[in-house]
Amino acid sequence: MNTSILILSMGLLVTAGATFAQDKTSAPMDHSKMKGMEKSTADMKGMDHSAMAKPAQLNIAVNAKDAVLTVDRFNKALSAGKLDKAGAELDAKVLILESGGAETSAAEYLSWHALGDAAFLKGVHVQLVRRTAQASSDMAWVGSESEMHTQKDGKMVTILSTETMVLKRTDNTWKITHIHWSSRVKKPGSH
Repeated sequence: MNTSILILSMGLLVTAGATFAQDKTSAPMDHSKMKGMEKSTADMKGMDHSAMAKPAQLNIAVNAKDAVLTVDRFNKALSAGKLDKAGAELDAKVLILESGGAETSAAEYLSWHALGDAAFLKGVHVQLVRRTAQASSDMAWVGSESEMHTQKDGKMVTILSTETMVLKRTDNTWKITHIHWSSRVKKPGSH
């Protein structure tokens, strides 16, 4: 059954990629345009994040651990603005969906959208809340839920973020073939 779900999901992703094409002449995604994030992100250096730290809930299959390491390397490199290292984890034909837009190759993503993602992530503390990962032979998926903590106008803002990555193994190396990101500003008192 898991294989059937994975195959169905892959088919939906291909269909979604064709459906959600976006104008590639627009500027990199500006995360400050998200509802509740209208102004530029404040620098959070020196901020004490220890009160936010809770252990993440992990459900990672043993055969998916290397795929998860690939996801972690990608996210670490992107957050550090090391786009060449982030790009090394992507399949050349990666499909990236976010906020109704799509990039259909690593070159396309790295040429403009990744710049906005890296700039945004520099001023954000990302806390992994939950991660699930499964793999079978040469395919894996990693689903992550995170909280992104930042400041706006001197006030703390938390962004709830979900991320799904699908990976393919070739020659014992995992490459990210699909990313889907979704996020929203957390309202005070909500989960």
